[in-house]
Amino acid sequence: MNQPAISVQNLSKTFERWTSRPHSFKDLLVKLSHGQFNLFTTGDQVTVLDRVNLEIYPGEFVGIMGRNGAGKSTLLKLISGIYQPTHGQIQAQGKIAPLIELGAGFHPDLTGRENIGLNAAILGFGKKITQAITPKIIEFSELGDHIDLVIRNYSSGMLARLGFSVAVHLDAPILLIDEILAVGDIGFQTKCLAKIKELHQAGRTIILITHSPEAVEEHCSRCIVIDKTKKVFDGPAQEGANTYRKIFGL
Repeated sequence: MNQPAISVQNLSKTFERWTSRPHSFKDLLVKLSHGQFNLFTTGDQVTVLDRVNLEIYPGEFVGIMGRNGAGKSTLLKLISGIYQPTHGQIQAQGKIAPLIELGAGFHPDLTGRENIGLNAAILGFGKKITQAITPKIIEFSELGDHIDLVIRNYSSGMLARLGFSVAVHLDAPILLIDEILAVGDIGFQTKCLAKIKELHQAGRTIILITHSPEAVEEHCSRCIVIDKTKKVFDGPAQEGANTYRKIFGL
């Protein structure tokens, strides 16, 4: 059998919950001026994922579902390296193109064109490859002359267009998508789904986080359901979608 594209072993992630911390730089200065030096106080710990194990193989299209706060987005951030595990380990074979948050990896004071280069560099792609694919990214995004404006002036839909276009045109074997397709107009969403289908048919490994059972049934071959920090289902897409429906009483 092929080696897994992604292997997650006994993975746990815990965050500290702050009970006290400055809310702004001004607040920090005021407290320091009053001789308050114990500025950061931690309270209890919150476990978001608890001993999760899974393997995703090359060419799979996997949907990950769960209620808000179940740990889905945290799992993708761990896989992409944004977060580090508290316990356990993650191994990935090949570069990962994450499409996790609007504007992630973008600098607000750079133009869309400049951010294409920045995002590609962050993901480990060289200047020559980036220059070759930049026209395709711009064309797919449909941003036109807006590509040379600083992105702090972009709407959420424009950020989604640029972020998606960069992720799908970089030649990364693994694509992570976190609910971002809910942003933007219907026409562009349809175009994105068609592009994802094309990439899957070309052999890419795709992980999609979604709250839509219908999307999992239509696009995915496998579904993982996470609930209350645990993996509660891992199997065929139809059964996974039905498991998600039962959790919410749908």
